[in-house]
Amino acid sequence: MLTTYSIKVTGKVQGVFYRQSTKEKATALGITGYVKNMPDGTVLIMASGTTEHLLQLVLWCKQGPARAIVEEVQVENMPPSVFMGFRIER
Repeated sequence: MLTTYSIKVTGKVQGVFYRQSTKEKATALGITGYVKNMPDGTVLIMASGTTEHLLQLVLWCKQGPARAIVEEVQVENMPPSVFMGFRIER
């Protein structure tokens, strides 16, 4: 069953390859959606997939890539959405 999460990541998460690393992780898990930097310095991820794969992505988000310093990860259940692949929005 398709589940969609909105994931907001706070901390030192811009300029550390967080978006590219998220895209690679999501693609490996078969998750669709997008990731983008927000004006307030956070990273927003909209992700659709199985609950199991989304929970794996959330766990990864709490660590992020090597140079990231994640302070908080907020997850919100959203209405199921269908995306084509996983992309980085600019």
